[in-house]
Amino acid sequence: MKVTALIDDNLIEQVKKMSGGKNITESIVIALKYYLNNQKIYDVLDAIDKEPLQFNEDFTAYNIRKINRDL
Repeated sequence: MKVTALIDDNLIEQVKKMSGGKNITESIVIALKYYLNNQKIYDVLDAIDKEPLQFNEDFTAYNIRKINRDL
């Protein structure tokens, strides 16, 4: 998709430098993917914060090793 956007030259140069992209397009794609991945992580963390993980009472390292060995 073609997009026209007015973005500060300094910001573009920083994104190019930090992302390691070969050109502006590749650099922006890398930055956007990085941003989306971070947002997904924050969404998971928010979900865990709202409903924390709970382990069974019999959850122990020994029991997990036993399960893994039985596979």
